[in-house]
Amino acid sequence: MSSKYACPNPCNVLLVGGGGREHALAWKMKQSENLGTLYATNWENGGISTIAERCDEQWDPARAFFMSRWCDAHDIHLVVVGPEIPLADGIVDELTTKDRLVFGPCKEAAKIEADKSFAKDLMRQACIPTADSRTFTDINSAKRYLLRGLDLEFESEEKVEWAAEISNYMNRVGASGHETPSEFSASKESNWLGGNTANQDTPQGVFSIELQQALDKRVDPCVVKASGLAAGKGVIVCNTVGESLSAIDVMMKDKMFGDAGGKILIEEFMSGQEVSVLALVDGATIWVLDLCQDHKQVGDGDLGPNTGGMGAFCPAPLLDEEMLNYVEKEILVPAIDAMRRNGVIYQGVLYAGLMLTPGGPKVVEFNCRFGDPETQPLLARFQGDLVDVLWRTAAGKLDGASISFDDNVACCVVMCSEGYPGNYERGKLITGFDEVSSQNLVVFHAGTTVIANESDTCIKTSGGRVLGVTAIADDLKTAQALANNACSKICFEGAFWRTDIGHRVAEVKEIKRDGSLCEM
Repeated sequence: MSSKYACPNPCNVLLVGGGGREHALAWKMKQSENLGTLYATNWENGGISTIAERCDEQWDPARAFFMSRWCDAHDIHLVVVGPEIPLADGIVDELTTKDRLVFGPCKEAAKIEADKSFAKDLMRQACIPTADSRTFTDINSAKRYLLRGLDLEFESEEKVEWAAEISNYMNRVGASGHETPSEFSASKESNWLGGNTANQDTPQGVFSIELQQALDKRVDPCVVKASGLAAGKGVIVCNTVGESLSAIDVMMKDKMFGDAGGKILIEEFMSGQEVSVLALVDGATIWVLDLCQDHKQVGDGDLGPNTGGMGAFCPAPLLDEEMLNYVEKEILVPAIDAMRRNGVIYQGVLYAGLMLTPGGPKVVEFNCRFGDPETQPLLARFQGDLVDVLWRTAAGKLDGASISFDDNVACCVVMCSEGYPGNYERGKLITGFDEVSSQNLVVFHAGTTVIANESDTCIKTSGGRVLGVTAIADDLKTAQALANNACSKICFEGAFWRTDIGHRVAEVKEIKRDGSLCEM
């Protein structure tokens, strides 16, 4: 680590990443008095291109030496890493020198997000409240776990034939989850147990259609998670046994999330308000930032599949001072201390996604970077020199930082491409930016690309989440209305967005430690 504890002035910064979070970081760093030249690896982003200079090197673990040489040649003092993948790859370990700091956790510390199984083990060791879970690397063992005890339940319900089918399956698979490959067809027409529906009466023992239908209706909520990195989408909330079995197939057989789903977690279902707690950590000092609330489901009313995030607002009035102190002492500090006991010093952002259950706050997940889209409303309200704050965090001198937030509320509404979070088309022309210029509104570019030619320059879509339209107002209702109105003026083919960001707390002032709500 560098021996320089005072932020250089001017400080040359390289920003790694090219989404809405990174545009927000670039936008706020550009306002810093300490900033020298700002470079960006993803300069083609429609917003970042107006703020930063182009970096010709892209992060690749196999080319770390070349990026380090580029940083040397351009006198980079601070590297700010936005996404989780470079952190999990070890970019901090590779680019940190005695004269250059990197904002973010080292490779070993980044496992707290990169490997959900690792994070669960860490939480158990540190007695951090979280949902009960089991980890599986074998698809049959995972299914066997979901079906445990159902034979006895069906017997008690006098569904003897179904009980026998379940019992036969459990005995055939065995505790190890192993059976002959032929017993599970890879046919596209196979059901969620992997058996071919055209061969219901074969000795392979495929479940009957009647039993499959019963399991599809049998309520037993749980959450199935890909253990690896899946761009925030590797989580399927299941209501029935059948849905859970399908989720296992989607992850482990169909590989919807690639290698991230080679190991999965089956987790206890938790209910309650969710809140994002982001804290700056310099290895010793923790500075908890204003609370945010993200909205993961694609549709209004929290309906549809999970996404990377459809919008967020800040501050989220969900924790009183007593509960916030509890979260810091019982969740954040134990996590950092547990890593330190294992010889790992955590520096950067520690993001705790919490569920406020009737039994108190429990960790849904840990992330090792700024959230997206939480960063957009958070930084829209941030007051202070962000370059200095990030430098101090990386240098281990956060205790001398000056951090505060505007008293207003910021609401970020994400505009998406038609088809997201599934397949979508790119290259749609975006217009209407001139219609939404306002000092109370910032449009952060997430999935956009600058297209320049001899006669004109335009911006086109390049991702599922395209823009983060962020409004600032005296209250959440007004900020939400401003953001939604701005979205209606920005046009690209197939654009859609949620109109209800912040709806969960529209009539809630705060949630006490016991989980009860205080009405406004």
